[in-house]
Amino acid sequence: MPEVNSIRISISEASRLFGIDQKTIRRALKVQELRYIIVRGRYKIHLESAIKWSQKKPTIRNKSNKYGLGQYVDKWKINNKHYSPNLKTIATE
Repeated sequence: MPEVNSIRISISEASRLFGIDQKTIRRALKVQELRYIIVRGRYKIHLESAIKWSQKKPTIRNKSNKYGLGQYVDKWKINNKHYSPNLKTIATE
């Protein structure tokens, strides 16, 4: 049964997100390390699968942190304590 709410990305989008070469993504597809579908002759990779795959491999995780999305994480952090989340108010489940 196909996943209706799944986010899918192209090889080039995955390459930019993780800061790695498209050939690396294609190798992972070839050995079936990533979940994907083919739409009009193009690979569409399940984003969740790509994220899990990128975090399992140290070299890709490091490149992602240096050249991909990870390079922006520090910029996203809230430095103003007035607006930062209060751990006391966050419900733990």
